[in-house]
Amino acid sequence: MEAFGLLVQGFAVLLTWKTLALMMVGLVLGIFVGVLPGLGGPNGVAILLPLTFTMDPTSAIVMLSCIYWGALFGGAITSILFNIPGEAWSVATTFDGYPMAQQGRAAEALTAAFTSSFVGSLVAVLLITFLAPLISSFALKFGPPEFFAVYLLTFCSFVGLGREDKHKTVISMSLGLLLAGVGMDTVSGQLRMTFGSLELLRGINFLVAVIGLFGISEILLTMEERLALRGHAAAISLRVVLSVWKDLPKYWVTLLRSSLIGCWLGITPGGAIAASFMGYNLAKRFSKDPDSFGKGRIEGVFAPETAAHASGTSALLPMLALGIPGSGTAAILLGGLMVWGLNPGPLLFVEHKDFVWGLIASMYLGNIVGLVLVLTTVPLFASILRVPFAAVAPMIVVSCAIGAYAIQNAMFDIWLMLGFGVVGYVFKKIGIPLAPFTLALVLGSRAEDAFRLSMIGSGGDIKVFWSNGLVGSITTLAILLLFWPVIDSAFSRLWRPAKISN
Repeated sequence: MEAFGLLVQGFAVLLTWKTLALMMVGLVLGIFVGVLPGLGGPNGVAILLPLTFTMDPTSAIVMLSCIYWGALFGGAITSILFNIPGEAWSVATTFDGYPMAQQGRAAEALTAAFTSSFVGSLVAVLLITFLAPLISSFALKFGPPEFFAVYLLTFCSFVGLGREDKHKTVISMSLGLLLAGVGMDTVSGQLRMTFGSLELLRGINFLVAVIGLFGISEILLTMEERLALRGHAAAISLRVVLSVWKDLPKYWVTLLRSSLIGCWLGITPGGAIAASFMGYNLAKRFSKDPDSFGKGRIEGVFAPETAAHASGTSALLPMLALGIPGSGTAAILLGGLMVWGLNPGPLLFVEHKDFVWGLIASMYLGNIVGLVLVLTTVPLFASILRVPFAAVAPMIVVSCAIGAYAIQNAMFDIWLMLGFGVVGYVFKKIGIPLAPFTLALVLGSRAEDAFRLSMIGSGGDIKVFWSNGLVGSITTLAILLLFWPVIDSAFSRLWRPAKISN
């Protein structure tokens, strides 16, 4: 009841014309940066952060957080309409969202993405509101071994639960892990695989890779296959929205499971990228018709979007409660709090109650307003599909190039993007899945850092990954998932003779 009373006070702080106006501006800007490939929420928040230094802390953090919510919503738009992830965590959304758009179901896919985003964020905000002390104490237990165990769990679940050929998944993931090691070693400071190139000192930015792998390769395939160069028509109506909402109860297990996965990986933090892939894989694994995934299954949109948005929202909890940023955007917001003279941590909830609960209230209101805003502007984005592809393709390439350049202001990244476009094209032609490659490239360096720090801290003793119940349970689960096909096959063989004898 105390949390409810404080939340009411937060709404009282929030509900002013000035704050509501800043919320709308933040949401619109966020949707824009989410749609633009390569820019994304963290970069958009970082670019606009200096504009808020003259505002009071509550107004500033509300505007920046709404930019984040808008980017979370907007990242699904290009993923579904053009198979180009607006955000790295939107990659899994392309697996079924884009096929739905090709089938003329773009409005249904977009509505599913926006609605599931709202559901995931709502579950995360409820956790932040009512379970903050418990969750913050849990997050405090995570060190390098626990972080590595989470990353290992993500990799193993992709290999063990995926439906693609295992050897192709391993090849794809291995190449991603190899490229993740390019650049300066963050532990020892040594250079690796730079070949004397100054541009490679920074390593390979995963957003540049994602834009090329999914955006440029799709354009190359479309040109080669001589498909009709026109957009896919999409009929948008209130009936479509209500139809998707009516079917939501059918997928309550998927929505709940993905929400819990997202909250767990956001708080720990494993990240929205890992959450989206894990949510998608588990939905596919437990589906009665797993072969339908990747062919336009609406559940394949619900799962990753719910998990990603639950993770992205819940990542703010350890930042507020402990001063530990759970994501890139949370780290940028943490810097903003420091500038405004606010020290994140347990005392923030005591010394600045109005600020904290005003921010939490903005999470509720921002997600509700954001859902209404994106749903009412769906016709605007879906109308892009009616533009001839011959006219849209150059615009997409230019947009991808701008997005790739804007990440680090480096011309080299544009060439790198084109190179990854060719790699993505070749992978699609020979049947190697792109998702494991992307996942390994994104999480590889983080997993390596966590592993090496664990080894340094334990003196090289591998038993550190079973040193306590938390890390031991996660590591054991990861190994079980890695060998799940073998375990499942063994159980099937044992069960079949018993069933026949009975």
